[in-house]
Amino acid sequence: MEKRRVGLYGGTFNPPHVGHVGAAEAFCREISLDKLIIMPDYLPPHKDIKGDVSASDRLNMARLAFGHIDNAVISDMEIKREGRSYTSVTLEELSSPSEEIYFLCGTDMLLTLSEWYRPEVIFRLATICFVRRENDRDTTLLIEHKIKEYERKYSARIIHIPTDVKVVSSSELRSALENGERLEELLPYRVLDYINEKRLYK
Repeated sequence: MEKRRVGLYGGTFNPPHVGHVGAAEAFCREISLDKLIIMPDYLPPHKDIKGDVSASDRLNMARLAFGHIDNAVISDMEIKREGRSYTSVTLEELSSPSEEIYFLCGTDMLLTLSEWYRPEVIFRLATICFVRRENDRDTTLLIEHKIKEYERKYSARIIHIPTDVKVVSSSELRSALENGERLEELLPYRVLDYINEKRLYK
């Protein structure tokens, strides 16, 4: 019996922008996912959440940003768990004999996966998929080196998701929102309406 393909895409989504949405759509398309789980974290292990925006606001914005994707489910699992959100713990909770899990990340996360909490669990329970925003040769060589390291050390399964997602810096986006700039090209319109209605990032 063929296993169902389940994608996991986590992050702070503070706020979720068109780059996030484009990556999620490419992920679904390239891997032919049966289900995509969007997982806003409660507290990321490697950084602090910037801005006075609650976990429930980030969850609501994720629902607005990704709700148009037919097979997407926006999960509050990590938010309900509270504390630091560890991918290995989430994968253990999601793991099922009838499903194959694919975990989506960006280049920066791909290059540091071995430093995460229990990386051996992450590589054992999920196929790692990554999207690139940059196109320089140095980063390409670094990625190739890391993939070989992960394959040798963890028997990792790694897939590059080709996409031309719009490059958006979340920190610059928050600064622009604080300054009252118009950002229709960078934010899904439902997310922008929510931010304005709730007066977030002001």
